[in-house]
Amino acid sequence: MVGLDTTTTVAPVLILLGPPGAGKGTQARMLQDRFGLVQLSTGDLLRAAVAAGTEAGKRAKAVMEAGELVSDDIVISILRDRLADPDCAKGVILDGFPRTTVQAKALDALLAASGQRVDAAISLDVDDAAMVARISGRYTCDGCGEGYHDTYKTPTTKDVCDTCQGTDFKRRADDNAETVAARLEAYHAQTSPLIAFYQTQGALARVNAMGAINDIASDLGAIVKKATA
Repeated sequence: MVGLDTTTTVAPVLILLGPPGAGKGTQARMLQDRFGLVQLSTGDLLRAAVAAGTEAGKRAKAVMEAGELVSDDIVISILRDRLADPDCAKGVILDGFPRTTVQAKALDALLAASGQRVDAAISLDVDDAAMVARISGRYTCDGCGEGYHDTYKTPTTKDVCDTCQGTDFKRRADDNAETVAARLEAYHAQTSPLIAFYQTQGALARVNAMGAINDIASDLGAIVKKATA
C-alpha cells in the first residue's frame, strides 16, 4: 500500500466532483484503500450521526422525519464532528459534498478554522448520453454496499459479492432514463459551477471518467500523489 506522508499535522482534503453515475463512490473507495484516506459521503455521515445520537444528528433526524431537506449548517456541523475523529488524520476524500458554491464556501470556512484547505477538487468528466446506460445497469450488494454493473463490473463469482460474499443485491428504483436525465440537469445547474469555483482557487483537476475503472483510478492516483506531496 502506498501511504500518505503523515509527518504534517494538516490532513489533506480532496473532493470528487461529477454527475450521478460518474463513479465517485467506486473511485473514492479505491483511493481510500490505496492511500489511507477516509471516504466521507453525505448520506453515510447523516446516517451515522443520527444513529450515534449526536446533537447535530438529532437535529438532522428531526428534519428528515418532517420530510424536509437537511440544511447546509447541519451538514457542516456533522462534517466538523467527523473531521475531528482520529481516523481522519491521514486525510479525507469528500464524495457528494459540496454540491453548491454556497456549500463550498461554508466548507472553506470550516477547514480554515483548523488550518486546512481543499487540496484538490477532482472533476470526473463524463458524457451525459452515456450515463443512461451506465446508471441503468448498476446495482449494489445489499449487505456491504459494494457497487457493481451489468457490463462494467460484475462479481468475480456470479451472484456472490467479492467483498462480503453476500448473495443479495439491489437496484435503485430511480435508476431509469427519465430520472437520470432530471438528475443530470440538476447537477449541471447546481454543481457544475463548482468547477469554475475550484478552478479559480487553483485546486481543480480533471479526469476522463469514461474509460476503464482501473485506468480512471490510475489517473486519480497521480493527482492525489501530487496534491498530497
